[in-house]
Amino acid sequence: MKTIRTILLLIVLSFSSSKAQVAVNVNIGTPPVWAPVNPVASQYYFLPDIDAYYDVPAARFIYIRNGVWYRSPNLPDRHRSYNLRGGKIIFLTDYRGNAPYTYYKAHKVKYKKSGNYYVVRDHDNGKHKGHGKGKSKGKGRNH
Repeated sequence: MKTIRTILLLIVLSFSSSKAQVAVNVNIGTPPVWAPVNPVASQYYFLPDIDAYYDVPAARFIYIRNGVWYRSPNLPDRHRSYNLRGGKIIFLTDYRGNAPYTYYKAHKVKYKKSGNYYVVRDHDNGKHKGHGKGKSKGKGRNH
């Protein structure tokens, strides 16, 4: 009787292990259609042209409204005509948390707009480099 139980248990385990394969998706979220063709796995994007963030998993823009950070599936009226496909996108790959705007002042300085160019300051070595807006696709986007 013990042998039969053992055999039945082995049969049940073999069926359950073959059917219990689980696929794990390590992608943080589905990038929006306006994101660059080869987006970087990042929970948040910083959009320096309009001083806003985009939360990829939640599919929400984060921007200041009446002095408070606000989350919305749409941009505010003042930015409705903004071309997301042609705008500057900064992938925040080094931030983990729920409030990327905590570092808004640092992001404004690091990705400062100067005319049609962004001055990206590399705090590690004190150098900076300019990225032209509207030049080759993806240039200067993966920061």
